[in-house]
Amino acid sequence: MLWACILLPQLALDAVLRGVADPQAPLALISGTPQRRVLQTVNAAARELGLRPGQSLAAAQMLSRDFAMREYDLAQIARWHGFLAAWAYRFSSHVSLHYPRALVMEVESSFALFGPWERFEARLREELTALGFRHRIALAPNPAAARMLTNIHDGLAVAQSDALRQVLEQLPVARAGFDPDVARALSRMGLHRLHQVLALPRAGLAKRFPEEVLHHLDMLLGLRAQALECYAPADFFDVRIELNFDVGSHQALLFPLRRLTSDLAAFLAGRDSGVQRFVLHLEHREGEDSLVSVGLLSAERDAAMLFELARGRLEQLQVRAPVQALRLLARDLPAFVPQERELFEARPQQILPWEQLRERLRARLGDDAVAALSVRPDHRPEQAWRTSEVRAPFLLNDSSSARPGWLLQEPQTQLSSLRVLAGPERIESGWWDGGDMRRDYYLVETRSGQRGWAYRPVGQGGPLWLHGWFA
Repeated sequence: MLWACILLPQLALDAVLRGVADPQAPLALISGTPQRRVLQTVNAAARELGLRPGQSLAAAQMLSRDFAMREYDLAQIARWHGFLAAWAYRFSSHVSLHYPRALVMEVESSFALFGPWERFEARLREELTALGFRHRIALAPNPAAARMLTNIHDGLAVAQSDALRQVLEQLPVARAGFDPDVARALSRMGLHRLHQVLALPRAGLAKRFPEEVLHHLDMLLGLRAQALECYAPADFFDVRIELNFDVGSHQALLFPLRRLTSDLAAFLAGRDSGVQRFVLHLEHREGEDSLVSVGLLSAERDAAMLFELARGRLEQLQVRAPVQALRLLARDLPAFVPQERELFEARPQQILPWEQLRERLRARLGDDAVAALSVRPDHRPEQAWRTSEVRAPFLLNDSSSARPGWLLQEPQTQLSSLRVLAGPERIESGWWDGGDMRRDYYLVETRSGQRGWAYRPVGQGGPLWLHGWFA
């Protein structure tokens, strides 16, 4: 087996930067008691101002006040750690959160689906970068070794056990995963590299150090199996983005909305499912949240489509008060069945799938504004169609191909000259419900070449009445 470790060295900072409009602005995460506030981590722009992790907030504000502050929230870090595990679940069913700020996943069984490790690694890096998380990746025959290799080199891949021992022997003791007290004790003994520790007698190590030291060495070398608890994806998606300031316009909400829908799409891909209904919560300082419900007729998980649908619904809402936070909650997550596509499509960049067009129209115009047409067994044109819930595009069959695609709400007298192409077709029907009609219908053409459907009452002369147009 081969295991990959994805180390997230700036998980807390990256999680916060994803939700700010300007990630390049100075930012610091702070923690501690109200009497002793300390900078936990800072971004590159804040470092240029002289800010450093471990500084007191008072000392940092003496250097500069031109930086934003956010709380270092351990609960948020755990939530984003789980979110990335849900993302990684699409690549492997064995994903573990055993190590802080890291993911370990078994990848050898996934090579048949995602290609060799070089291609697999490139895809992981591309998607992590798109999600906004900095990372280090290493490959090893066991998860413990993969985690430790990320400490010394990004992109290191060791597939063989013999080569793994040679690499591990050069690992600094301080970065080998020992308890800090054990690492300091080994350093005071003059042992600075792992090969020096491995050269010592096991009996001597067992007498002088806790049992966990030998267990850790055996796991690094692959001599002892490591029991890991595998991640199981959640049954719902619930992500919240707190805004830096109160927002009162739809335009300012589009950036966090795009981030939320992108995260939802990544979550759905990991679960191999789609979403059929989700709710946007617009949180205000006072009062209840404003709710924007987005319902789809079929399960979808395309990020761009989800954003467009949510945007269309959001723009219809009148924001009653400034928004402090945006939350997306999705519980209806049915199985996703991709649409069948042709192997070769003509100009695919200009082709909009029917499902996306349907949902985009419903989001912009409302649920009741888009309906499907179905044929009724009635010869009267006004009664031959009925509306129903739209789920698939309607295609005319051969029996109805002589009927126009656009029927006028009220027939109109056609004053211009018409050329009769076919007819008459007599329709006599409706005697049983009081809507009796007797008409002779003709296929006509205007001077411009447009074809229409016109009629004249049976037994009467005069002009033709235009009733519909053909496409």
